Amino acid sequence: MTCHCPGGIKYAPLYIHSFQLLQPRKLLEAERFNIQYTSPSEIDTVADKLRYYRHKKALRQKDVAEKTGIHLATYCAYEQEDRKIPYPLDKLSKIAELFDVEITDLLDHYNLFLYNGQAQQIRALRQSLGLSKKEFGKLYGFHAHTVNQWENDNIQILKTTWVKLFGDE
Repeated sequence: MTCHCPGGIKYAPLYIHSFQLLQPRKLLEAERFNIQYTSPSEIDTVADKLRYYRHKKALRQKDVAEKTGIHLATYCAYEQEDRKIPYPLDKLSKIAELFDVEITDLLDHYNLFLYNGQAQQIRALRQSLGLSKKEFGKLYGFHAHTVNQWENDNIQILKTTWVKLFGDE
């Protein structure tokens, strides 16, 4: 800035403050979540929990993707309701850290089952029924080899199979 004053011209530096406004990009969606869910304990799906905490932090999907090093399309897919495969726990750990919550706060029952170790839980269920792997598989319509793979953590149990064994808790 300059000022013409008696005795000469005075110069004053002009400082411009810039900051990001903490406001969700889609205010209507954020308002809907605030009205629909007053607490994250009311939310059943990982996708909705991710949206809830993202809105609570006033972040856009793009912001979360950039701050966690996750590709934007990948993060957007995490917020989709119809996700059939488990969420990668390493990525959810980064997101939980950004949101300042425990990773378990982001998980639904199925993903929490995987997080807590499917092998021990499947083995415990089978043993509580007093069944061999072959008998357990036959009872639920699986091959004994598949049951063995689950109990050794060689393959992940699908969500549809988990629902069949444990119900949609």
